[in-house]
Amino acid sequence: MKQVAIFCDGSSLGNGKDASRAAGVALLGYKGIWRAVGEYLGTATNQQAEIAAAAVGLESLTQPCQVSVFTDSKYVVETMNGRFRRKANLPWWERLDRAAKAHQVHWEWTRGHAGHILQEAADNAARRIAAAGRVDKSILEDAELSVGTVEAADLRG
Repeated sequence: MKQVAIFCDGSSLGNGKDASRAAGVALLGYKGIWRAVGEYLGTATNQQAEIAAAAVGLESLTQPCQVSVFTDSKYVVETMNGRFRRKANLPWWERLDRAAKAHQVHWEWTRGHAGHILQEAADNAARRIAAAGRVDKSILEDAELSVGTVEAADLRG
């Protein structure tokens, strides 16, 4: 079974307001090669965007894998590890459950906005897609280029 790392982040510009613009981005790494995937979510909260970012990454895998998902959302990590109860955002959690079902997933929190190259690349791309109101291929390519060729194990932080 392939071992894959996913660094993901969600962004909601205007979080909690009617005119919010949200996106989720995931960087998928396999043997040091990284691919960025993203989704424009329209009106969504930051929590929903964080959940969606993890789902987008897992949904893009084409076969069952051992996956380490890294996110700066304690909400996502603690919920997926069974320590937080699901009281809200149920359709979003259902999507993430479906996306994770085929895989062996390890959920790990990583500090956001702390200079971690992969987390920062996902964060920047999510904010740019939210601001643009659509997924632009050049935004995802910029994220991939900013990361280069690195092993996830070398970048845990």
